[in-house]
Amino acid sequence: MSKTTKIIAFILIVLILDQTLKIWIKTHMMLGQEYMILGEWFRLHFIENNGMAFGMEFAGKAGKMILSIFRILAVIGIGWYLNHLIQKNESFGLIISIAAIFAGALGNIIDSAFYGIIFNDSYFQVAKMFPEEGGYASFLHGRVVDMFYFPIIRGTYPEWFPWKGGQNFIFFRPVFNIADSAITLGVASILIFQKRFFAHHD
Repeated sequence: MSKTTKIIAFILIVLILDQTLKIWIKTHMMLGQEYMILGEWFRLHFIENNGMAFGMEFAGKAGKMILSIFRILAVIGIGWYLNHLIQKNESFGLIISIAAIFAGALGNIIDSAFYGIIFNDSYFQVAKMFPEEGGYASFLHGRVVDMFYFPIIRGTYPEWFPWKGGQNFIFFRPVFNIADSAITLGVASILIFQKRFFAHHD
């Protein structure tokens, strides 16, 4: 199996896993619903977000459109760079890291671009796929489905702690998906192994 075939297979696997889980969540759970997987600290918790990875937001409908277009341009750029790395026969570790970032970004773009068209809302109901009345939003205005929640540590900030003294805290609070994980692991791999990946450029 060639390097290109391996990378394409890897990207497809990430996308299939990401979209299969998202579609299952969307068609089996209402917003805010959750299932305990491992005790209290690993849950499937269904939320949707209009913005970036890990539930971060970006300003309004105009911001959403700008973000969606930026994502598409970024994925095109990452795809071009990935192909360049393969043609140059760069380190397989670097290539697979960029491929993970590409697959994750593409997975979230699919939500933003199409989920508003093919699903109805999940507020107080389980969404239907291709509902007769149409979807909940137009092209590029869909919301990204997130589900992994790891509230591993719960506690209270000490009273002397600036701004948040006495308030409750949860670690790890963000809710994320497989695509977010792929992006994070890809970036982390590049940061951790950069000397190995780029050794011949020194």
